[in-house]
Amino acid sequence: MYPASSAVNSYRQTQVQGGTPLERVVMLYDGAIRHMNAARDAMARQDIVARRDAISRALAIVGELQATLDLERGGEIATTLDRLYDFVTSRLMDATIKKDPKPIDECCRVFETLREGWRTIAAQAAPGSAA
Repeated sequence: MYPASSAVNSYRQTQVQGGTPLERVVMLYDGAIRHMNAARDAMARQDIVARRDAISRALAIVGELQATLDLERGGEIATTLDRLYDFVTSRLMDATIKKDPKPIDECCRVFETLREGWRTIAAQAAPGSAA
């Protein structure tokens, strides 16, 4: 099991190192969504440890995304993203406290929408793309 896990980690490391900053943002959204889905699945299985770990990882990614915002130069977009990240953090905490998957579903929808926006921006900024 460890060699496969090691191979996956190595692949992800290569992806992160080789990607553009915009592609890395998309990867962060992918990771957050993956962890939110894992938290919902763990909640359904009543696996408290897995739920806690998945929520913690999702919150860490949301925190990282929020910490990188430049609120002074980012204007309205940065302010709006900051509010959305606050909302997602709050709703993930609600899901944990209330043991309710609905807030996780809300957070997934928000992040899926944001991810698609960033994916589109990354694709348009890629060399050779028709902008």
